[in-house]
Amino acid sequence: MAETDTTAALAPRLAEAIRDKLISGELKPGQRLSEAALCADFEVSRNSLREAFRLLTKEGLLQHEPNRGVFVATPSIASIIDIYRVRRLVETQALANAYLNHPAIARMRAAVEAARAARDRNDWTSVGSENMKFHAAIVDLADSQRLNGFYAQIAAELRLSFGLLKEPELLHSPYVEMNAEILQKLEAGDPKGAAAALEAYLSQSERTVLAAFSRI
Repeated sequence: MAETDTTAALAPRLAEAIRDKLISGELKPGQRLSEAALCADFEVSRNSLREAFRLLTKEGLLQHEPNRGVFVATPSIASIIDIYRVRRLVETQALANAYLNHPAIARMRAAVEAARAARDRNDWTSVGSENMKFHAAIVDLADSQRLNGFYAQIAAELRLSFGLLKEPELLHSPYVEMNAEILQKLEAGDPKGAAAALEAYLSQSERTVLAAFSRI
């Protein structure tokens, strides 16, 4: 009973840690996950890890293939379209109604500065990671823990769609300064203008991802 209780308590935290690896781009679509390696990394039992796998499989982030193991899921075009639909609903509203002294704005600024630095050294994986931080900070403007938890799953699926593309510079380069423009409008006291800029950003980003996805 004690082991079962420990597994149940630990699994959500493990799932969150693995989800963070997806969002950072450390795990790629179609990658087979090694139970032994992850158990060693996280210093957990196989039972706890398997329960975390079950949770992430339910979210659609992992998939279990009988006699083969557990793999990182590969997004579909339909799922990408749905992700952007959700992003428009969540992110634009969070921006449009933002409190102008919210601490998340400092995190947005830090992400823009770090993305520019990563771009200048041609580190496009890091540019992508800072982009994810920027948009997570936008969601933080809504001050909703439930919304943050929901968005973490969306962010993981989004990063998996990025991982399918072979031209990371084409994918990320235009959006560094578009993020900066969104931030500039928000810091200037124009949250509605920031939301409109984000709407244009998301439309362009969706077209770019779908066009690149169709060439895979």
